[in-house]
Amino acid sequence: MKQEPQTKLDYLYKQCLQELQTIGINMEDKKTIGTIQITLSKRNNKRYGCCKQEKPDQHFKVIQKIGRRKIIKYEKFYQHTIEISKWLMELDDSIIKNTIMHELIHCIPFCNNHQKEFKKYAAYINQKLGYDIQRVGNKKEDYEKSGKTIEEKEEYRYKIVCQKCGQEIYRKRFNTNLLYRYYCARCKGKLKLVEKR
Repeated sequence: MKQEPQTKLDYLYKQCLQELQTIGINMEDKKTIGTIQITLSKRNNKRYGCCKQEKPDQHFKVIQKIGRRKIIKYEKFYQHTIEISKWLMELDDSIIKNTIMHELIHCIPFCNNHQKEFKKYAAYINQKLGYDIQRVGNKKEDYEKSGKTIEEKEEYRYKIVCQKCGQEIYRKRFNTNLLYRYYCARCKGKLKLVEKR
């Protein structure tokens, strides 16, 4: 019997929490981490998941000056909502759990971006528990690992490829600045427009 997506997500989430507990990371410590809610995304997103954070801790306020502007950031929050995309629930449990682990790291103080602290926790979890947590996922590879075929939607008019690692990116709209100002999120390689539909 097939599980409901939210029931399956809750079950895998509890497994992730238990696994983290075995390596000394207690995600249920409300004083350090805050509260975490996990749910399926209401919208049909391209992304795997996201971690929305609320109720910042004022003691962890950082003010950055960029030119004349001041940017206020917080390094710790008391409330987190993890949203997992519905399409991900079609894939293997290991890929879903990998995404949950990625988003759980964002709940840890100083890890709400993909910088030094996030990388440290990701490397530790990968080493101790055998995960493959990275900054971005590869949808095509993950579908292949799950024995499924990914349907390239007709709505995308442009296909852009990384010249270094071959990562494929699809866009509805195209701006020439994309090729000059941006780079591949996986390997920092240059991008090239290869197909117009």
